[in-house]
Amino acid sequence: MKQNSTAQSQSQSMNGMTQSQGQVSANFSFADYQTENFFDEMFDSQAQVRQGCAPFQQRVEQLTREDLIGRQHAAERSLMSMGITFNVYSEGEGTERIMPIDIIPRIIESAEWNKLEAGLIQRIKALNMFLDDVYNEQQILNDGIVPRDLIESSKSFLKPCLGVRPPKGIWCHITGTDLIRGEDGQFMVLEDNLRCPSGVSYMLENRELSKQTFPEVLTQTGVRPVSDYPMRLLQMLQYIADRPNPTVVVLTPGIYNSAYFEHSYLAQQMGVELVEASDLVVSGGYVKMRTTKGFQIVDVIYRRIDDTFLDPQSFNPDSLIGVPGIFEVYKKGRVALANAPGTGVADDKVIYAYVPRIIQYYLGEEPIIPNVKTYICREEEDCQYVLDNIEQLVVKEANEAGGYGMLIGPKAPPEDHELFRKKIQENPRNYIAQPTISLSRVPCIVGDHAEGRHVDLRPYILYGDGVNVIPGGLTRVALRKGSLVVNSSQGGGGKDTWVLY
Repeated sequence: MKQNSTAQSQSQSMNGMTQSQGQVSANFSFADYQTENFFDEMFDSQAQVRQGCAPFQQRVEQLTREDLIGRQHAAERSLMSMGITFNVYSEGEGTERIMPIDIIPRIIESAEWNKLEAGLIQRIKALNMFLDDVYNEQQILNDGIVPRDLIESSKSFLKPCLGVRPPKGIWCHITGTDLIRGEDGQFMVLEDNLRCPSGVSYMLENRELSKQTFPEVLTQTGVRPVSDYPMRLLQMLQYIADRPNPTVVVLTPGIYNSAYFEHSYLAQQMGVELVEASDLVVSGGYVKMRTTKGFQIVDVIYRRIDDTFLDPQSFNPDSLIGVPGIFEVYKKGRVALANAPGTGVADDKVIYAYVPRIIQYYLGEEPIIPNVKTYICREEEDCQYVLDNIEQLVVKEANEAGGYGMLIGPKAPPEDHELFRKKIQENPRNYIAQPTISLSRVPCIVGDHAEGRHVDLRPYILYGDGVNVIPGGLTRVALRKGSLVVNSSQGGGGKDTWVLY
C-alpha cells in the first residue's frame, strides 16, 4: 500500500527486522493492505492513512507481528475470562458464545462525529414526538403524513398505550441507532432500535481492552471516554422519577436471555438491583421489590423485556416473565419504565422509511443523516420493482432483528429468491427492500496480516434531561471475508470505536 511521505518514512525506519527474545522477527506492516475499492475507515482512496489514524498506524508498525498477534490473543482470553457471552438461538437450542473482538479500532475524527451527533439528536427528538403523537392526538395520521393503516397494522403498535403520557414526556430513553457508510463514505441510518437496544456492554468492555492493549496510543491520540456511560444511564433513570433518591432496578427475563450478561453488567456498574419478574409484585397501587427486610417501592424500572411480555394482564396473557398489573401502575404515573411500552412501533422497518417525513413534519428540518433508499412493498409500484429485482436487493421483515428474516439477494440461491417473492406477495405490508450497500471497511487482524472487513456502527443515545449521544458506540464487524452481515448472531464481532477530540 502507498502511504503519505511521513508515514512511509516512519514505516520504513520501523519495518526492519527486530531482535526479540533471541529471535529475529519482522515488524507488523500495513504496506500490503488492500482497500479493494471499498470506502476504508483507515486509508483513503489514494492508499494514504487518514489523519486521525496516523498515530495508531505508526504505533502498530513499531510492533513485531508476534507482539501484535499476542495482544489480539490476550484480548480474546480476557473476554473469555470475563464471561462476556451471548446466546444464539437456532433450531430450538441456545448456544452460548464469546463475542469476538478485533483489536484494531475504528477511528472517527471530531468534525465527522459532531455531524453524526447533531443528526442523532435530531432523529431521536422527532421519533419521540412521533411516538407521543401516535399514542395521543394522532395529528400526523390525520394529516396523512404516515398512513393510519400502516400504524394500526404494525405488530408493535400497542392499543393499551393509547392516551398514555410517560414521565417527563419521554418515550425513547435508550436508543441504539445503526449507521453505515456506503462507497461514497456518507453515513446513513440503517435502522432504529428503540425497544431494548443491546450491545452497550460490549462497547464498554472493548474500550477496557483497548486500554490494556494500546494504553499509550489511546492517550496520545486524544480519544473521548465512554466509561461514564453507566453513570449517565443511572442519572437519566433517576431523572424520570418523580421523587428524590428513587429506587432503580434492571428487569431481566433471566439467565437464559441472550443479553443476560449485559443486564447483570449494567446493574452492577450502576449499583442497582438486578431483578426478575418473581422479585416484583404490584401491591397497594405500587410496584414493590421483595427484599430481606420486606417490600420496597420501586420507582424506575430499566426493563430488558419486550413490550408484549411485560404484563400478562395488559398484553400477552401467556407471558411468564412479566409482572401482572405493572402497566396499570405505570399509567397512573407511580412507576417509570425505560423504554416506555409502545416504542416498538418506531422500530418497525416500514415506519423507518417514513422517518425523513417525520423529521420534516415535527421539526421543519431536513434529515442531517439520510436513510438508506428503501422500497416499501405495501406500495404497488415499489412492490413490483422488488419482485422484479430481488436478486440485487436486501429484503427485510418489518419486525425482525439480529439478522433474521432477511434476504441478501446477491448472496442468496435462486430458491431463496422465490421463497421471498412468495412471502412478499402474501403479506407485502411486512417487507421492505433496500439496495445492497457495500459497507465501509476497517483493517482486521487475519493470521499475521491485516485484511479489510465490513462494519457498521451502533451509537447509544440517552434521553433524559436533554439528549446525550455517547461519543463512540459499538462497531460491529463482519468477520467472514466478503460478508455484509455484522450481527453477532450471524458470525459478526466487535471493535472499539475511538472518537477523537
